[in-house]
Amino acid sequence: MNHWTLIIGMMLVTFLPRYLPLLLAGKMEFPEWLERAFNYVPIAVLSAIIAQTTLIHDGAVQLTWNNAHLIAALVAFVVALKCRQQLVVISCGLLAFGLMRWWF
Repeated sequence: MNHWTLIIGMMLVTFLPRYLPLLLAGKMEFPEWLERAFNYVPIAVLSAIIAQTTLIHDGAVQLTWNNAHLIAALVAFVVALKCRQQLVVISCGLLAFGLMRWWF
């Protein structure tokens, strides 16, 4: 089998199952309550990713002070509540993470 045939086949197998539901859903009318519920999907997914990355290490929940991810997330959260500037929040979170990784 040709490499290009294999690459194009993998591309189609990856692309079509994701695109076809969007194509069909674009023609459908959803109830208002369902459209409002869809607004919370990105927030829920991002929260799940952040919680897993921050709290779970080596297959166990780590709520200790030497968890650099947790400390950086808490610092970023507090800074976000105070200043609400994304660049400052990211910078403070990265600085806290770097210091925790260096310290521990």
